[in-house]
Amino acid sequence: MPQHNDPTRLEKWVQSLEKELGFPLTPEAKAKILAILSEQQIRAQTSQSEPKPKKQEEEFVRFSLNIRIQHAVLAVSVLLLIFTGLPLKYHEAAWAEFVMRLFGGISVTRVLHRIAAALLTGVGIYHLFWILGTRAGRRELWYLLPRWKDFKDFYQNIRYFLGFTEERPKFDRYSYIEKFDYWAVYWGMVIMIGSGIILSFFPYLVQVLPKYVFDIAREMHSDEALLATLAIVIWHWYNAHFNPDVFPMNFTIFTGKIPKERMIHEHYWEYVRILQQRERQQSSTTNLQDQTLSMEKGADS
Repeated sequence: MPQHNDPTRLEKWVQSLEKELGFPLTPEAKAKILAILSEQQIRAQTSQSEPKPKKQEEEFVRFSLNIRIQHAVLAVSVLLLIFTGLPLKYHEAAWAEFVMRLFGGISVTRVLHRIAAALLTGVGIYHLFWILGTRAGRRELWYLLPRWKDFKDFYQNIRYFLGFTEERPKFDRYSYIEKFDYWAVYWGMVIMIGSGIILSFFPYLVQVLPKYVFDIAREMHSDEALLATLAIVIWHWYNAHFNPDVFPMNFTIFTGKIPKERMIHEHYWEYVRILQQRERQQSSTTNLQDQTLSMEKGADS
């Protein structure tokens, strides 16, 4: 068959067909064959030029709006604390002076640092009440608790990275990496908020606390701030966003949804649990429908 609908090529193809048949075709037959070929070629070209709609991949809800808002407030407060805190720590460096000038000077930088600290304290207290006082929060806490499986997953992951096994560990709702992220944040918040309060109320607390308490608080606040910054940039951002599996950005924390393929790859046991819940719901719905139908038949009889 000819490759395109050029009339000359179509006629030559019909002529070659006549040679193969061994007898000439009538003008009516030629005209009908040419018309059919032209129509087929046009349809083929049209179907190839039209983009085929992509099949939408199933998505699973991973984070509620409540969790996403908490994360957003936490992220904004921590980033503002880093951008205003590190210049205060290294105030003699040229880059620190430049950053503080961008914020409007050292006085404004200090005010912004305290505002960010208030945001961090507020979201930390809210999260504590939410995770202990609500059903959804307690469910999240249950899956965030460290388990023996986390240590086995860590060992399995090391063996996978070193090439001793081809099987990666299968994680539940939260992997040991995400659990470390979570508990490191809370530990850091206790140190940062506690030491920050001591330093902020120095004029009042100095009357009741010895000087070495403030020296310890200053070192704790300064060193934990640097450690938290490095942990966020090197550990959290890589695992959450710069990981080759999700690079350049993981949008789950913004949309709350995760595609099926990633769900299976990253949270296999949660995926299995969701499928089991769906099967139970479908089974109970079917049983209820059968019972309703049998009751209707009994009433009719």
